[in-house]
This record gives sequence, structure tokens and C-alpha cells, in this order.
Amino acid sequence: MENKKWYEELYISFGKKYEKEPYVQGTAGEVDFIERELDGSREQRILDIGCGTGRHLLELARRGYCNLVGIDLSASMLARAREKAEQEDLAVDFIIEDARSIDYRNEFDAVLTICEGAFSLMEKDEMDFQILQNAARALKEKGKFILTTPNALYALYHREEMGDFDFLTLRESFELEVRDDQGEKKVLNCNQRFYMPSEITWRLKTLGFKRIDIFGGRLESFSRENPLTPEDFEMLVVAAK
Repeated sequence: MENKKWYEELYISFGKKYEKEPYVQGTAGEVDFIERELDGSREQRILDIGCGTGRHLLELARRGYCNLVGIDLSASMLARAREKAEQEDLAVDFIIEDARSIDYRNEFDAVLTICEGAFSLMEKDEMDFQILQNAARALKEKGKFILTTPNALYALYHREEMGDFDFLTLRESFELEVRDDQGEKKVLNCNQRFYMPSEITWRLKTLGFKRIDIFGGRLESFSRENPLTPEDFEMLVVAAK
């Protein structure tokens, strides 16, 4: 039997604990930004790649959006998303699927990949790039892609604070100790990729995006008024076809 990747192991039973993590507390502000980017049209079809417990799509559904699809690799995270949707009678289609193998084509007005749900945790760069390619293919003409990813500028400027960071591959290796929803302790050997703004820009241009804007991805404060700086752990990318 194939061993699970660390991110698969983490999310076996982590839905409720995930929702208490500090980095997921900015949902309302992030969805405010998404709405501004979509010009408020509630008829648009939106795909969330790596939707987790569905926090962005559920908030969009509360605001009247009705054509929403979320995919994630974790059955337990999706179970939590469906549970919340049922409790609030919200219509969101949650599907268990690997972001590297989705095959939507010209179906969505917008694609979201926020909070590293499906990007930067892959063990090989080409897997991340496959996700970008699948997102681009899923978009309609003139569709918009919103992505967050760890900012390599932060890692370079804060190298003394980083753990085991490889400056050649821009990958950080670290040990993560968590307790899951059942209280079971897990110690995971993790790895994540940081990206340079120029690298993301080049990659998206090769996929047919005509405009790529990059900002600082600040908790509860997604905004085009936030320039990316070395103090931003994440960068916020908005790409339009």
C-alpha cells in the first residue's frame, strides 16, 4: 500500500481543528475581495480547487451565488463542508477529486486556489504546475484565477527565522505536531514550496493569462491596495485570460 503524503495524513481528520486555525479566520474579507474581482455577478460559475471545509464557497453561497463547485482530496474535509452546507441549506457541489487530475474545460468564470489548499504542498514542482494548467483549462475565455502561495521574498528576507530551507529549490522542510479532531497526536514531516513573483508570472503567461497582478496576501485584508513586500508570507495572485 502506498504511503500517504504528509498533507493527506494531516487532513484525514482535521476539519474542525482546521477551522480554528488563525490562517483561516479571514474568510469574510477574502470573499469581499473575490466579489469585487467578479464585479458582483452572482450567476457566475466558480470552482474552488482545494476547497477544504468549503469556507469561501459557503460564504459566497450565503451571499447569493448559486453555481459553485468545490474539489478537495480529503474526504473528511469535504464531509465537514457538506455538513455545514446542509445545516444552512446552502447549495454547493462538493466533489472529492485530486487537483492534479481534474479535466474541466472552459466551464468556469472564476477559479480559486486560496490558502494553499492545493498548491505549494506538492512534493514536485511539476505537480504544482499541473494544477495551474488544470485551473487555466477550466476557465472560460476572459475568466479569472485567484491564487495564494508562499512568497519566496519573505523566505529570503527572513532566512534566520526559517527552518530547513533550501535556497536553491525554494523549499522548506519542517516538522509539524498536531492533534486531530479525535485528539490523536500526529507528528508529520512536511515540505512546502515558496515561489518568486517573477516565476509565477512567467508560468501563468505560458498558460495564456494576459494580465497577472500580484499583491500581498494579508489575513482579512485581501486588497489591490496591498503591494507585495518581503514582509508578506503569502502573495495574492489575480490572473485574467
